[in-house]
Amino acid sequence: MIAPEEVPEWILHEDEQLLVVDKPGDVVCHPSKAGPWSSLVGALREYTGLPTVHLVFRLDRETSGVVVLAKDPRTAARLQGAMQERKIGKEYLAVLAGRLAGEVRVCQPLGDDVTTPVFIKSAVVAVGEGQPATTIFHPLAGSADGAFTLVRVIPETGRKHQIRAHAQWLGHPLVGDKIYGPDARLYLDFIDNGWTPALAERLLLPRQALHCGRIDLRPAGWPGVFRAPLAPDLAAFCRGRGMAGWEQQ
Repeated sequence: MIAPEEVPEWILHEDEQLLVVDKPGDVVCHPSKAGPWSSLVGALREYTGLPTVHLVFRLDRETSGVVVLAKDPRTAARLQGAMQERKIGKEYLAVLAGRLAGEVRVCQPLGDDVTTPVFIKSAVVAVGEGQPATTIFHPLAGSADGAFTLVRVIPETGRKHQIRAHAQWLGHPLVGDKIYGPDARLYLDFIDNGWTPALAERLLLPRQALHCGRIDLRPAGWPGVFRAPLAPDLAAFCRGRGMAGWEQQ
């Protein structure tokens, strides 16, 4: 549950039309049956006193970072249309397993993964069998032992779980990813038993290491670039593994 006093700390920008927040990595975006303080939309509705606020786009529960919401239907429709037309720039930060030596542009179609017990999982599929998807991974810092790389990620398309599925296909899954990490069955274990020491040993982080760091509305004709620094838990992980220099990039 979200505490009311937390919400003002998340606000990056607010005006008559927009509300931009830095979402923590343990908050679901869409309203739930548990009441308004159980979701980002519900909490922001309470915070603003508006009858509704409109998500321009959503982040997975475990993904932290910039979320843009509109305060009125007209603004929402305009920005949601721009998002569908890929006129809004998005950049993410992610921590990958292993060493990524240089920039990689992945152009691999994505579709449903029919080989996994986790029905929501996507996977790279043969050309013609899925939707085109392109993701750019640019390394920013690596651990001294080569076990991890912090990367900037630019998704040029917007497919389900695109970054996570492409990272897995590269052989560099996101740290902490229960579905696209070492074994998708870890997700089922988590659903059944919650976060356990056994999961902690395999995944290292209790959530996937993915953070939306920058949203650029200027291509949509809206004057605004919004940024959120790497979430504290992911920043602590990077520092604890000896990654340096990424704060200035």
